[in-house]
Amino acid sequence: MTRPSWERYFMSIARQVATRSTCLRRQVGCIIVLEKRIVSTGYNGAPSGLPHCEEVGCIRDSKGVASGERHELCRGLHAEQNAIIQAAMHGTAVRGGSMFCTHKPCVLCTKMLINAGVSHVYYSEGYEDELADEMAREADMRFIHLGEECGP
Repeated sequence: MTRPSWERYFMSIARQVATRSTCLRRQVGCIIVLEKRIVSTGYNGAPSGLPHCEEVGCIRDSKGVASGERHELCRGLHAEQNAIIQAAMHGTAVRGGSMFCTHKPCVLCTKMLINAGVSHVYYSEGYEDELADEMAREADMRFIHLGEECGP
């Protein structure tokens, strides 16, 4: 049996975290890692204590909102946002850490990750977001596409 690389190991955990998602469109999971230790996890879904989209339906679908547009028209938070929030709620620093995410962050999450001090974002799937790419470059935050080689 071959021992998985750290990248494959952490991405497999991010994929498992995504199974908690309640989004009807896309299940996203992520983890934040510092010194090869998981310090926070996040998945996309409604705020704690509120009805989930699987219970009340998808606002974005009902309004015909395309993927990557009008992020404010959604009940849910993104996985990256939830991971940062969870770290903050528990007083856990993420500065200098790496994020492993099933999907490439949007520009909103990219800005949050920059301000949180995350240095690398590993992802396996995603869509192009030129502004997110540009801002990540300006902040010296690296996006690293792992692709299917880090699948289950």
